[in-house]
Amino acid sequence: MPRIPAMQAVVDVLVSEGVDTAFGCPGAAILPLYHAMQGSGIEHLIVRHEEGATHMADGWARTTGNVGVAIGTSGPAGTNMITGLYTAQADSIPILCITGQADSRKLHTEAFQAVDIVEIAKPVTKWAVQVKEAAQLPWVFREAFRIARSGRPGPVLIDLPIDVQRQEIEWDSSIDSPLPVIVATPSPARVERALDLLLAAERPLILAGGGVVLGGASDRLRTAAELLGVPVGVTLMGKGTFPEDHDLFAGMAGIQTSQRWANAAFLEADLVLALGARFGDRHTGDLDVYRGDRKFIHVDIEPTQLGKVFGPDLGIVSDTGAFLDALIEAASKRSPARDRAWPRRIGELKESLPRREDFEDTPIKAPRVFKEINEFYGEDAYFVTAIGLYQIWSGQFQRAHKPRHYQVCGQAGPLGWEIPAAIGVKKAKPEAEVVGVVGDYSFQFLVEELAVAAQYDVGFVLIMLNNEYLGLIRQAETGYEMNFEVDIHYDKNGTDNVKVMEAYGCSGTRVTEPGEIRTSLEWARKEAERTSRPVLVEIMIEREGNAAMGKALDSVVEFEPIAG
Repeated sequence: MPRIPAMQAVVDVLVSEGVDTAFGCPGAAILPLYHAMQGSGIEHLIVRHEEGATHMADGWARTTGNVGVAIGTSGPAGTNMITGLYTAQADSIPILCITGQADSRKLHTEAFQAVDIVEIAKPVTKWAVQVKEAAQLPWVFREAFRIARSGRPGPVLIDLPIDVQRQEIEWDSSIDSPLPVIVATPSPARVERALDLLLAAERPLILAGGGVVLGGASDRLRTAAELLGVPVGVTLMGKGTFPEDHDLFAGMAGIQTSQRWANAAFLEADLVLALGARFGDRHTGDLDVYRGDRKFIHVDIEPTQLGKVFGPDLGIVSDTGAFLDALIEAASKRSPARDRAWPRRIGELKESLPRREDFEDTPIKAPRVFKEINEFYGEDAYFVTAIGLYQIWSGQFQRAHKPRHYQVCGQAGPLGWEIPAAIGVKKAKPEAEVVGVVGDYSFQFLVEELAVAAQYDVGFVLIMLNNEYLGLIRQAETGYEMNFEVDIHYDKNGTDNVKVMEAYGCSGTRVTEPGEIRTSLEWARKEAERTSRPVLVEIMIEREGNAAMGKALDSVVEFEPIAG
């Protein structure tokens, strides 16, 4: 067995696991790894903040389905990664964070930048480990990839003391390969019971969550829905799993990101088959209203998700794709015939309860922005968005037709996610059109990562909805009868975001009239292609516009009249 530097073995493992891009910031305690990465074929982007590295790895992972990699040195580099680890854990995204560490023989002496990052990271990872024996390194990394991919995917962290990194080990990468990932398959009896319940229901609904995306099961979802004639609704994380122009599309129910007609359809359903969905509180709202008298079948790859929010009538542990394969096979043997009255009813609700988006007002109303986005961008464009009123409007009005093309940090909701995530998406799909929908406040949280995109020629478009407010919190404060410390306006437009873009070697434009949006999007597309750098379209929207939301599916407050 040849004897090689331990970090060379680690890099060999990364390459064989399909890692072609890494995002990080070198420091003294991680330099042996960087030394081994030279000439490896792994492209490395120097980030300006380690949180940015985690979100870039996150965007890359959401797009490829593989494990994204972020690298940092010891001490604050690791603590800066915690938000990204939490985000990945909350949304079931497989990423690997690698941190350097002080000499293992000096950890008890409070050495420079020595922090117990493993204990800090444990609550927000599937596995966090410090490697103390160099001979374990390749095996620990293999196991990290297996854990990140297995079951409910998620983040892992490996901490590497500098003295361990510097050692040599016996290792032959030519006879090594990734560890197998076991896919959970459903009990045949439970699949048959699920089919019994579906066929017995008068108004069944399939609810597609993020697990359908992660399981690569969108095509099988469509096959099953068409075979059974059952309408399909999506959660925010499941957006894009089912074509929104399909006659069986039942929209998105929820108390924030939702369509009015989709909530009405959900409330009329008598059975819900939830596939890879968590029943998050921004989807369900008040559970008594959400559950009603309807039955629930819950399919999830993670056993502990079943019954976590409420006990389903039938729980099934399975990968979503494996379940749909079994359901299609079982249904094909029965040749089910489904009355089209229920899909027609959903179509009627869609026609009678739309939200208006064709506003000509100045200042611009947010729904008009998404009308322009829907009409301008094709189904192959990739979108990222984070948290705030703009994300809620996006969920309500923006259409998505393909899995992994609409990406949102749904559960953790870290401000600043969009710019680094867009970099990760674009590195994963260099030829794709990538668009970030951002708010004026979130834009500033990790704005320094624009320098990364400019340095490495990563071009994409940012569409900013600027109300010069912490808009979502301003709306929430109305329940407290106050408007306190949420106004971020000053001077004429507050921060000059176009000049900020220019300071980073990028470009941008400001839009104040609805008729200017289309031409600005056209310009931004051409400018991003010409410069291979980020381009901003800053759209000044009404300052105190509200998004429809409420506490329960049957009591969402609407602020605009029904379209028509």
